[in-house]
Amino acid sequence: MPSFRHCAGAVLLGGFGLLSACKGNDTAISDPPISSPAATLTQSQPAQPPAAADTDGPVSLKLATVDGGTFDTAAHRGRWLVVNFWATWCHPCLAEMPELSQLDSRRQDIDVVGLAYDDIAPGALKSFVAAHPVSYPIAQVDVFDPPKAFEAPTGLPTTYLLDPQGKIAKRFVGPVTPRDIEQIVDGAKGGAMP
Repeated sequence: MPSFRHCAGAVLLGGFGLLSACKGNDTAISDPPISSPAATLTQSQPAQPPAAADTDGPVSLKLATVDGGTFDTAAHRGRWLVVNFWATWCHPCLAEMPELSQLDSRRQDIDVVGLAYDDIAPGALKSFVAAHPVSYPIAQVDVFDPPKAFEAPTGLPTTYLLDPQGKIAKRFVGPVTPRDIEQIVDGAKGGAMP
């Protein structure tokens, strides 16, 4: 009866034979181009702690939107702004999008922007947004270099509420409802910030 060592050696040699047979030609196997979505997902990235956001001054953020426009937080001064970090694979994110869309349409004093914190090709994101329309603009942010205006999300969805001066009034980690947002907005109008 063959020993374990003999079987393991045969398996290893067989594996090397398969690998050399897959080579096909003399060119070396290279990494996929950096622009491919799979390349970004498989690259090893160092874990980084969330960056501390500057909470003293107004948030300054200008991004291209998936519809070809530009989103600038400065253009929303004078109104409350909901900044929602989400991803296409995040079920709680997708569940709250219709409610945030209704809030954006219903309240003139509250605007919403969605920041797709997702390693997805821009064309695929544009198709996704077309299939899941919302009334507010959507911009894609780099998961490896998120906007410095906010702490890097540690969970999704992550939502920031900016006051009319553009300062961070509240951070929500996890799903948020229009009622959560309206309680803060309406409470501030009455002089009470929760």
